[in-house]
Amino acid sequence: MRYFIKKNIFSAMKSRLFLLVKFLLCFILIFALGKVIFLTYNHNIDSFSAGDVFDVLIHGFSMDLSTGGYLLILPWLFCLVSIWVPRFAFRRLLRPYWIVVAAFLTLVIGVDVVLYNNWKFKINASIFSYLASPQGALNSVSWGFVVICTVLGVALISLLAVALIRFTPRTLSDVYNRLRYSLVWLVVGGLIFLMIRGGVGVRVMNVGVAYYSPKLFLNHAAVNPAFSLMSSINKSRSFADEFHYLSDAKCDSIFSGLYPDDTSDITDTLLCCKRPQVLLVQLESFGSSFIESLGGEKNVAVNLERLIPEGIFWTNYYSNSFRTDRGTVSLHSGYISYPTASLMRLPEKMTHLPSIGNSLKRAGYSTHYLYGGDIGVMGKSSYLITAGYDNLISDKDFSYADAHSSKWGVNDSITAERTYQLIADGKLGDQWLFTFQTLSSHEPFEVPYNRFDDVVLNAFAFTDECVGRLIDRLKQLPVWDNLLVIIVPDHGYLYNITYEDTRFFHSPMLWLGGAIKEPRTIDVLMNQSDLCATLFAQMGLPHSDYEWSRNVLSSRYTYPFAYCSFPSGIVFIDGSGSSVFDITSHKPISEIPSPSTQRLNKAKAILQASYKKLDEMK
Repeated sequence: MRYFIKKNIFSAMKSRLFLLVKFLLCFILIFALGKVIFLTYNHNIDSFSAGDVFDVLIHGFSMDLSTGGYLLILPWLFCLVSIWVPRFAFRRLLRPYWIVVAAFLTLVIGVDVVLYNNWKFKINASIFSYLASPQGALNSVSWGFVVICTVLGVALISLLAVALIRFTPRTLSDVYNRLRYSLVWLVVGGLIFLMIRGGVGVRVMNVGVAYYSPKLFLNHAAVNPAFSLMSSINKSRSFADEFHYLSDAKCDSIFSGLYPDDTSDITDTLLCCKRPQVLLVQLESFGSSFIESLGGEKNVAVNLERLIPEGIFWTNYYSNSFRTDRGTVSLHSGYISYPTASLMRLPEKMTHLPSIGNSLKRAGYSTHYLYGGDIGVMGKSSYLITAGYDNLISDKDFSYADAHSSKWGVNDSITAERTYQLIADGKLGDQWLFTFQTLSSHEPFEVPYNRFDDVVLNAFAFTDECVGRLIDRLKQLPVWDNLLVIIVPDHGYLYNITYEDTRFFHSPMLWLGGAIKEPRTIDVLMNQSDLCATLFAQMGLPHSDYEWSRNVLSSRYTYPFAYCSFPSGIVFIDGSGSSVFDITSHKPISEIPSPSTQRLNKAKAILQASYKKLDEMK
């Protein structure tokens, strides 16, 4: 009898254990296939070999095991229940769970594969804020692509769900010594917990475990997208604790003086009048990659190139961030950028921000903002209203045909014409701020223009053509004599480069109009967020509330530097070179021309201080 009981326990344990192993192997296979598809689909981003594919699978394996462990929790629990409940309906109760798991894994892996080519970061919780406006996501792709992905997704979900359900037995064998077997099964649960945790060491499983290569693309390929998403959802939103690299005292010591309290003086006068009309042209994604004078592609921005000798050209201007929602806040509020948070999507923080619109309103300016797309996407309209823009013009203010002239809305030729008409009509008031935000230089790059076979270059050339024509026509108006035109992008574009390359953040800024004193080139190193303080100092307006914005023509701006952020890292540039620090693996991934502890510590101090400040904004 004792032999029979032991044999029964072993047999029951073996059947249940083998069942969990079978499920785990299924998950590992799915994750491995996902990595191969990820590399194949995004092969144009960076080169890799067959050996790299193997390395990606090996270095991502422990994270795949951890993710599989999470998915085994419910089956393990049902196995435990089946010990005490004879003829437990195992398959029937697990069927809805497997359908959810199949849908979750298929969607997460598929979305990660497709979006990475545009976003260049692994799927995380920020996907929910971007997909809160589904139209914004759909605008980047064709409807045919959406249909194909939908059909393929449904097919894969069905296939995976059926496979998991078929693997699941209807019932499990009965157990005679339930208490003894339960204790054994709890040990199995402990092993699953260790698998989820990543072992018995001090370090628990995290996204950085998969990082092994100097190529960020290969590191991202190794990261399990389901784990990346789940870990970002579970991440604490106590911003002050999110990045704490340095002791408070050391952070304060390093940070002190990087952003001077008072930069109201000017060492150079750029304007010939204190209260010009201001036209801010915010270019979509128009980084240095397309500006020949900054080392970019030739013959793309031909109009901006011919206008450079007519204005004030800032050659060392760096965008703060990587997406429009972040870049817009940095530009208009003179504020720092965050790699894992968007102020535009945090309404409770928005009211604490200064802005160009509100500052000029207090100085007697009327304020207007024109964007040809859906101005409600990403919380933009609420931010702009809070930022002092009284008159918002968007796709709803155009005809149906114009509003659908491109996937994102009204194309730049039409919005540039509306901008001209509104200025030419003279109905904006005695003093005004007008922001014209372009949109045509954005995926899917469908524009009514045909100068390049390359659709990306062609779209940027189209935007350049529209802006150049607008400036030429404004020159013919009387308002030109008192007009300051500031042309600047919201962020760069990943055209044959990655975030680790500082050229992504390097951007053009050009001041034009009759309000400038004389054409010239200014080489001072600065950030996008510095525009506010620099402009207001020239206009004789206060800017002490812009704590992250520096007047770069002040005598107190003695240490020029630029600080930038992207989803998994930060960038610091000064006179000694540049450092790129990965906040996932907590390691520098690029230091040019040589490693610098000082640059890295300054970058860490800014990151840490900025998140502490964000936590204080209540």
